[in-house]
Amino acid sequence: MSLARWIIAFIPVALAAQTADELVTRNIAAHGGAEKVKAIRTLRMTGKLQQGPMTLDVTRDAMAPDKLRLSLTIQAMTIVQAYDGSIGWQINPLMGRKDPERLGEEDLRDLIEDADITGPLVDYAAKGNTVEYLGHDTLDGDDVHRLKVTLKNGDVAYYYLDPETFLEIRVERMQHIHGAVREVISEMGSYKMVKAAGTGPMSRRT
Repeated sequence: MSLARWIIAFIPVALAAQTADELVTRNIAAHGGAEKVKAIRTLRMTGKLQQGPMTLDVTRDAMAPDKLRLSLTIQAMTIVQAYDGSIGWQINPLMGRKDPERLGEEDLRDLIEDADITGPLVDYAAKGNTVEYLGHDTLDGDDVHRLKVTLKNGDVAYYYLDPETFLEIRVERMQHIHGAVREVISEMGSYKMVKAAGTGPMSRRT
């Protein structure tokens, strides 16, 4: 290939990579900036999960850099899953078991990903993740930027970013579990500024 043709072929790739990094930087800045995000040491999230006719109360406690405890309560019974940065275990009374059981590698995928408080975009290259900019897209009739994030374990997440705030408004995760692909879709909204202990204002989603 001639030098001229090589340059022509290389330019779109270089521009795409630069755009992906720029969008990642703006997204992190919209959350308060990398320094403040990485200063968070503990994070608690609570909510409700609708599973068909059933509603589960969910509590997720994370501690940097990579510890997580997840509790799901349904019909007065609580399932507990935990990851200490090395191994994972669970107690599942719905299966008639009251003693802790060690989780296998496939079952740990969700816990390991969720244990990363900063998320897959912060220091993504150091974490072994890759990010590609897929261009503009539409979501519910609105213009969005679309990023493809490939995690170190091979799972893929598609981030839809608001073109004005650069905050994510939808994340689609494609996870490989026991040889099958599972799709998990999260939609975000109602962002507001909060002040975490020891940090400046940060953006939080609900």
